[in-house]
Amino acid sequence: MIIILAGGKSTRMGKEKPVLRIANKPMLLWIYEQAEKVDEVLVALSKNTPKTRELCLREGIPFIETSGKGYVHDVQGLLKEFGPFVSISADVPFVKAGDFWLIKKAFDGRKSLTGVLPLSLVPKDLHPVTYRGCAIVGLNAVAEEGEEFFKLTNPLLALNVNTLEELELAEKIAKLIYSPKLLKM
Repeated sequence: MIIILAGGKSTRMGKEKPVLRIANKPMLLWIYEQAEKVDEVLVALSKNTPKTRELCLREGIPFIETSGKGYVHDVQGLLKEFGPFVSISADVPFVKAGDFWLIKKAFDGRKSLTGVLPLSLVPKDLHPVTYRGCAIVGLNAVAEEGEEFFKLTNPLLALNVNTLEELELAEKIAKLIYSPKLLKM
């Protein structure tokens, strides 16, 4: 199972991020469409994301309500309810089905995997959270026994949309990598 974490307060952005549009499509749909190619998908919402709930209802996307008390609290609750799962933050719009497939294939259901990028793959204009010489990318496998880094290779995973500037950058990237015909669909 893949769970898209979409219940945060979006304090840096000041708006509900999953419904913000990149190339005329809500950010959540960019992620959901890739995830559903790989596995069953569920969106984790909270009281913080009423517009995202409306989007899920309108699009027929399955969701679950979490407490919204914070990332760790919500992930722990989801783990207790569903067991091990793959998670993705709702603000990583350029994740690909292949990224999900790679982490899912490596996941044994016991040890958590934290998706990372080597800093050499991070585009210069991006400033992701780094830890131990790697960029943390928001794609993880969640379990109960320990944790290890899992190296990914998609450089666009380093774009975590938290600010208006990052949203503008995502818009520019979408226009560069997708043809105008695809963007109108």
